[in-house]
Amino acid sequence: MVKRTRFDEESCPVARSVDAVGDWWSLLIVRDAFDGSRRFGEFQRSLGIAKNILSARLKGLVEQGILEPGDQHEYVLTAKGQALFPVIVALRQWGEAFSFGPGEPRSELLDRRDGQLLRPLEVHAADGRLVTAADTEVRKP
Repeated sequence: MVKRTRFDEESCPVARSVDAVGDWWSLLIVRDAFDGSRRFGEFQRSLGIAKNILSARLKGLVEQGILEPGDQHEYVLTAKGQALFPVIVALRQWGEAFSFGPGEPRSELLDRRDGQLLRPLEVHAADGRLVTAADTEVRKP
């Protein structure tokens, strides 16, 4: 068995985030939790994931403080888990732009209030102006 590389002591926030939720099953579990899944069987049916893998990923998400066990064997997003919403939306919007052909059917994330698609996420500087990767720099310790 291959030993998992850990990033939980890295000085890079991206590396630490990937350490917490970086495998695809964990992110898809979080996605399903936002979509209303709560019980082991709901996650298993939605994802088609093996029970042992699902059990391990749910345990890891609980250990990371992203999910917490609720009543009647349910899993509930914590505040830390809820804070992943923009990450899930960003991945969804990136996928919509680059992973589907024209007219190819796909799920849509809609605003409950008006039934409209969400505007694309943008990154803004502290003063409110739109920034791109070219406008930023990483300062390392």
